[in-house]
Amino acid sequence: MNILVTGAKGMVGTALVNNLKNIKENKNRTRPNLPIEEIYEYDLDSTAEELDEYCKNADFVFNLAGVNRPENQEDFMKGNFGFASDLLNKLKKYNNKATIMLSSSIQATLAERFENSEYGRSKKAGEELFFDYSKETGAKVVVYRFPNLMGHSRPKYNSAVSTFCWAVANDEKFEVNDRKTELELVYIDDLVENLFDLLEGKEHHCEFDGVETVSDANGRYCYVPVTHTVTLGEIVDLLQEFKEQPTTLMMPKMPDGSFAKKLYSLYLTYLPTDKFKYAMKMNVDDRGSFTELVRTQDCGQFSINISKPGITKGQHWHNSKWELFIVVAGHGLIQERNINTGEKVEFEVSGDKIEAIHMIPGWTHNIINLSDTENLVTVMTCNEIFNPDHPDTFGEPV
Repeated sequence: MNILVTGAKGMVGTALVNNLKNIKENKNRTRPNLPIEEIYEYDLDSTAEELDEYCKNADFVFNLAGVNRPENQEDFMKGNFGFASDLLNKLKKYNNKATIMLSSSIQATLAERFENSEYGRSKKAGEELFFDYSKETGAKVVVYRFPNLMGHSRPKYNSAVSTFCWAVANDEKFEVNDRKTELELVYIDDLVENLFDLLEGKEHHCEFDGVETVSDANGRYCYVPVTHTVTLGEIVDLLQEFKEQPTTLMMPKMPDGSFAKKLYSLYLTYLPTDKFKYAMKMNVDDRGSFTELVRTQDCGQFSINISKPGITKGQHWHNSKWELFIVVAGHGLIQERNINTGEKVEFEVSGDKIEAIHMIPGWTHNIINLSDTENLVTVMTCNEIFNPDHPDTFGEPV
């Protein structure tokens, strides 16, 4: 399959092309039914001759090219409608009935109702042009009316989310006019996956009623079924938590598929390179060091413990707190004793054979570095964040 992507250097185009290449080069093996031979990338710096050649050979066309913020309002129609005409004419020139996906906007729906958006009118005109082309040629045309898109794009351009991410990551000032303003957002990874579904003939159809979508297998338009409706206030509050994480070590809740998880990934792409790393507080003494790595709201904390040769650490027990000790380097011994029954267990541990050992509530425990020359390095997880006012830690030798 030869695939043409217009607007290949835009936000959606860049992500789509990158991931099409992953499939073509067999780096992404989740789509075995998508044999991709060539990917034609067309953008503003491409030539008319290149577009002509691409339209001759393409088996599928993603038309993502468009104008979002021109200097003059009339350029909306020229950029969004005019280029579409050129594209379709070149396809007709070669009698190429490749399937075409058109990237449109819910603004086209508003134009239908209110006729108050030059951008929306240009998108609506482009849609009708493609539908007419389909009737004339018999080629399959698939139109997506996207809400707000969320991916890495130029800040202070046409995405409030990108602007906020960039501003927070780079310590720049920004304004939120109304924290209660809601946005319906499609994340770029979800969009790309649904475009892959389209390539496999598994697209999601819908009809539009105003600005709402209703699932309908016979619908005229297609849509990405995974969206997130959030307020501007919720967005900037999450971004502030992300910014403070290197200091607080607190990782906000980010369940699989959640908006927070996607926003955090996007936020990281705006970090300046000097913020790619940050220092961690090492608590150092004669025995070695202890460093907290990450705190979580519901899964406790993660730490690194380094014990010098011959050193014993621990020698305490907990009522309810539990831990996992995972030695990743060195050679050590973990001992535990039930404070009520006296039962005792020992585990010889080594970075050569990584194992996780439970520190059980009600069992006093320690960890001993058995080496005379090497440090013992242990990853420790705990089910709760250490609270100095209620430490639940009581000294007692094993």
